Amino acid sequence: MKFIKILLFLCTLMMLQPVKSRAQDTPTIQIKATVFGVNNQPLKGAVVTSAAENSKAVTTDAFGSFEYEVAKNDVLSISAKGFETKYITITKAISQISLTPEKTRDLIHAAFREVEKQDLLGGVASVNVKELLNKNYFTNTLDGMEAFASGFNGNSNWGMGNYLFMIDGVPRETGNVAPTEIEEIVFLKGANAVALYGSRAAKGVVNVITKRGEAGKRRFDLRVNSGINIPKSYPKYLGSAEYMTMYNEARRNDGLTDLYSELDIYNYGSGRNKYRFPNVDFYSSDYLKNVFTRYDATAEISGGNERVRYYTNLGYSTTGSLLNFGEAKNNNNSDRLNFRGNLDIQLNEYISMNADATAIFYTGRGVNTDYWGNAATVRPNRFAPLIPIDLIEKEDAASQIWIQNSNNLIDGKYLLGGTQLDQTNPIATIYAGGNNQYSNRQFQFNTGLKADLRNVLKGLSFRTGFAVDYATAYSLSYNYSYATYSPTWNNYSGTDLISSLTVYNQDAKSGTQNVSGNWYRQTIAFSGQLNYDRTFGTNHNFSAILLANGFQQSESAVYHRTSNANLGFLASYNYNHKYYLDLSTAYIHSAKLPPNNRQAFSPSVSLGWRLSREDFLKNSSVVNDLKLTASASILHTDLDINDYYLYQGFYTGAGSWYGWKDGTGIQATESRRGDNPNMKFPRREEINIGLEGTFFNRLLNVNGTFFMNKMTGNIIQASVLFPSYFTTGWPVSSFIPYVNYNEDKRVGFDFSANLNKKIGDVNWNLGINGTYYQTTAIKRAELYENAYQNRQGKALDGIWGLQNLGFFQDDNDIKNSPSQTFGQVKPGDIKYKDQNGDGIIDSRDEVFLGKGGWFGAPFTMGVTLSAQWKKLTFLALGVGRFGGNAMRNNSYFWVYGENKYSEVVRNRWTEATKLTATYPRLTTLSSDNNFRSSDFWMYSTSRFDLSKVQITYDLTDLLKMKSFVRELGVYVNGFNLWTFSENRETLELNVASSPQTRFFNLGVKALF
Repeated sequence: MKFIKILLFLCTLMMLQPVKSRAQDTPTIQIKATVFGVNNQPLKGAVVTSAAENSKAVTTDAFGSFEYEVAKNDVLSISAKGFETKYITITKAISQISLTPEKTRDLIHAAFREVEKQDLLGGVASVNVKELLNKNYFTNTLDGMEAFASGFNGNSNWGMGNYLFMIDGVPRETGNVAPTEIEEIVFLKGANAVALYGSRAAKGVVNVITKRGEAGKRRFDLRVNSGINIPKSYPKYLGSAEYMTMYNEARRNDGLTDLYSELDIYNYGSGRNKYRFPNVDFYSSDYLKNVFTRYDATAEISGGNERVRYYTNLGYSTTGSLLNFGEAKNNNNSDRLNFRGNLDIQLNEYISMNADATAIFYTGRGVNTDYWGNAATVRPNRFAPLIPIDLIEKEDAASQIWIQNSNNLIDGKYLLGGTQLDQTNPIATIYAGGNNQYSNRQFQFNTGLKADLRNVLKGLSFRTGFAVDYATAYSLSYNYSYATYSPTWNNYSGTDLISSLTVYNQDAKSGTQNVSGNWYRQTIAFSGQLNYDRTFGTNHNFSAILLANGFQQSESAVYHRTSNANLGFLASYNYNHKYYLDLSTAYIHSAKLPPNNRQAFSPSVSLGWRLSREDFLKNSSVVNDLKLTASASILHTDLDINDYYLYQGFYTGAGSWYGWKDGTGIQATESRRGDNPNMKFPRREEINIGLEGTFFNRLLNVNGTFFMNKMTGNIIQASVLFPSYFTTGWPVSSFIPYVNYNEDKRVGFDFSANLNKKIGDVNWNLGINGTYYQTTAIKRAELYENAYQNRQGKALDGIWGLQNLGFFQDDNDIKNSPSQTFGQVKPGDIKYKDQNGDGIIDSRDEVFLGKGGWFGAPFTMGVTLSAQWKKLTFLALGVGRFGGNAMRNNSYFWVYGENKYSEVVRNRWTEATKLTATYPRLTTLSSDNNFRSSDFWMYSTSRFDLSKVQITYDLTDLLKMKSFVRELGVYVNGFNLWTFSENRETLELNVASSPQTRFFNLGVKALF
């Protein structure tokens, strides 16, 4: 079925292809013209070609002249080395054509403008996705970008968190665009690079620029992929017999009697009757496939002429599931269909416009239970999922009637199993509980207008943009009830038979479709700007921007819209691309602040110096290009103000006590916070210094930036800053206001290096990108008894907890140790260090244990190695993340009470294993002492991942298909291939969710 869908999809695309045919009666025009270049000099050897199919090219003679016969309204292209290609729609005979010298500019999409790469002043990284896809096919927008963009660590820019993600300058989501639609991704990291965007961009911007059509370059690109996902690992839980044995041990540890007899344990472990003595493994082949598939197809149609240019992207992808039974077997997949159309129109010599539209339809189908969540909690001996009807005694008339009347006879052989405690269960629900469908729809529209105002003032232009996005989501489901059966077993001469059934619930299928989870979001964005760009003389380059920019998002069930509004000004000057000065400013507004403080001014100044143009480096054989940059910025932001009206005092009429008067209860009015009319914007204060250069005849390119920034005036409500009478005990009332107080600091650097070298017939490229940063809480409102408890001076992503000293070995060990306050302890429980020497283990003994890497690993490094030999290209991509830590604190590791037992309990503490045990004693109680934050459970998340290997081969020349297929290539790749880490098994383990997978893919791309 998936192949049929993709085939229909491709057939539709072929039908949409414009067909050009030249009928016999199409009028033609005979062109006799001369091509001129610089200083009106005729150009010899210019190539003239028609866009019509099967057309031949001609070249100009020594006098720049040519003759060419074309159909009326055909597009003629004229190209010559060193000049920009010109496209002309032929409507009448022409005699002269002038070409413009080629501009060798490498433009980067910075904030509200395009800047030559050589003139960027640091804090910006760019990835050309259009070129990257030729050797590195990927499916998620930011997948592997750590290896191509320095300063981006997968979670944030420079460890700031909460970056603003935009598509064509409009706030959107990463899932709104596929890599095949992208021209470029720009990472704006430095405060100087994001100042013009205002408050919401103060922690960095990731801006995706989509593809657009090119005049005279009509293309039809087709890409098809087919791949399989293979699970890396599954959680390993104990089987029924081992679980029952361990659970008995846990009860004995708690002073209780065994729950399971030795005979029960033997029967459950023997495997002789899995229906009577179940041993349910949620990760077995009974329920899961070995692999699941992913398919996608994308078509891109682009082209146009000097008046109208178009780009269209139509894509479809479908992803399956590992579940292989019941409703999930054929109804647990997701589909994504997207359409993008970008249109550029040159209305006249001075005015142009664009109109872009995107539609995305995502549908996820599933079942009415959380299979993976239940797989982590349902114990293996609880119930038999299926009851075989051939083992039910024929004389049991009641059971036979239930069999005859059942709506859910699985494979004609089984009833659904259950117990009094498991009257519904995840496996039965997947067989008979119905299904659901999640739908998400995205519609995005943006338009813009550009006007050249050179007749008003040379170098002056105007640009405006407007966008409206709508997103909706909802779930549809059929929720069926079903009967489950609990058997009563007997044994007759060694044969197990079911003598009777107990039924719970009943089968009922309703035709009612339920609708839930309705959600919508609307985004409106606007920008308008005046641009001034001019060169005075030959060396004085000046540009300026004056803009108004804003966006607003409204969301269902959210009272207040998210808004961003600001005015901006940029003035940029450079002398001969050698000395640079940029000034960026924004005047921002936020309704989260009190009325008298809702505006703020955010300035940024940047300097640059190209040393390679100085006399002492100008003729260097080592240094081809070398530039130093520096910037200082103060950005005001409301990103960390998590609600509106925090500056106002707040009273609630739903107090915690009642007053009585004449038999009538009056609920108390209580204060929750006080007023602060002086609340101000938090500020990002930053300096950064950058270096970029090219060396050894462009063999080596390097780029690096050192940054130091502070977030000052973060808003908190802290009792230690105010007298004790600002709060009451009971009923709880507070007159403490929110104030600007906390300060955070980040210091770090990013770097990139690219080495390009041809050795023999092979072109090699080695790229290294990295980011390192340290965070510090430099100011905190805290009042701890002991200095080591202070968060001030420690990392923002600090993990705090107790330090363990191993296990209590016996009662004397407990007696001679500090008093424990986290519940009663016994031998085999974790012993903790008394940090303050007060003889008591409590929360005051918690210390800083390490960095959590919540904003991305402290040190992130990406490595790419590519090699091209003739038509064969190889790429390997790896990403390392170092310096972070995490806690083994999910149900797989914290096993107590009635939790399911994982394999980690095999190394539990017992009297026999007290010297080698790595896990505490088992218990059926809560064990608050053992299962709490401590270094016993902490592990390093440092890792290096071989994320991608791809081999690409160009078949174009081999297959000799250029008459129909202009280019043809095939590639194979593997994703998420291997993790190198001392804690690899833990890092690759997903608990209560679907497993991590390796993905292997075969793809074909063609240009028609």
